[in-house]
Amino acid sequence: MIFILVFVVLAAVIGAQLGLSELTSWENPIPLFGNHLNMTSIGELQWHIFALLVMLSGAYALKEDRHVRVDVWSARFSDRTRLIIDLLGDVFLLIPFFALLTWYSWAFMQMAYEFGEQSNAGGLVDRYLVKAALPLGSVLMLGAGLGRVLRNLGLLLSNSGNTTSEDSIQ
Repeated sequence: MIFILVFVVLAAVIGAQLGLSELTSWENPIPLFGNHLNMTSIGELQWHIFALLVMLSGAYALKEDRHVRVDVWSARFSDRTRLIIDLLGDVFLLIPFFALLTWYSWAFMQMAYEFGEQSNAGGLVDRYLVKAALPLGSVLMLGAGLGRVLRNLGLLLSNSGNTTSEDSIQ
């Protein structure tokens, strides 16, 4: 299914660049799927998949220490200093931000559920399903952040505070 989506979006972009998009109607159904799928609903599907990918993969990236950081500065610090910076950043930035995001995104998703919000283009029948990725991803990030705080506290308070976090975990 994803390959079909990539192909259709790529064809739409190439058609627009070549000036061929005026020859097609974006609301016509795609013959392969009957009347259920048109270019507008494919565009919506693309955004929904992207939202799910971003919101549900952040916690994994944080847990595996694959998140973005400024390595130019980080490489100059000792392992202990990096642990302290990570601990302070998680306690004062990551956890409060995702706690607030969880609180507000739950209300956002709940309102979409109560009003029965749906897509105008006939894409996603129940919009609250994709909006539920926001509180779910936030809770996963909170869990990953709390895990990092506990791990870094343990490393800092142990006798092996000079080792890197990867060496101590494995």
